Amino acid sequence: MRYIYAIILCMTLSACLTPPGLDPTPTAGSPFAISQEDNPYAPKPEDLGRQQAGVIITSINLSERSDLSPVRVDLNMLGSMPSACHELRVKVNPPNETYQVFIEIYSVVDPGSNCEDVFQQFEGNLTLGVYTPGRYTIWVNEEYVGDMISY
Repeated sequence: MRYIYAIILCMTLSACLTPPGLDPTPTAGSPFAISQEDNPYAPKPEDLGRQQAGVIITSINLSERSDLSPVRVDLNMLGSMPSACHELRVKVNPPNETYQVFIEIYSVVDPGSNCEDVFQQFEGNLTLGVYTPGRYTIWVNEEYVGDMISY
């Protein structure tokens, strides 16, 4: 009889234990850029003393760069700035928790410069970085441009 109670006690206690070898299911973390590519249009410290202006975007699109490993996406830009004295700036913000990447395209100019107000066209490409796995939506100046998938 004593053995029966011991067996029942062992079975009861073993039911409360976590089985060995089962790891908790990992949860997805917040999306982030693992690495950023060089951005020749990135904001610069000397921009603080400059006047910020808008740009007119004529065409903007995304294209996949399968020649890179891992695959990345190029942002192709075409547009114009208010004058030849303006310099193009592209700020790529980190993705938010809903996998949205907001990109700001604008121009800066020295307020003391003397330039004619003749539109200056620009054309540029910017390779976006490597991101954690997921589907991201890309927004430029608060307008939807397209999606990219990171593996």
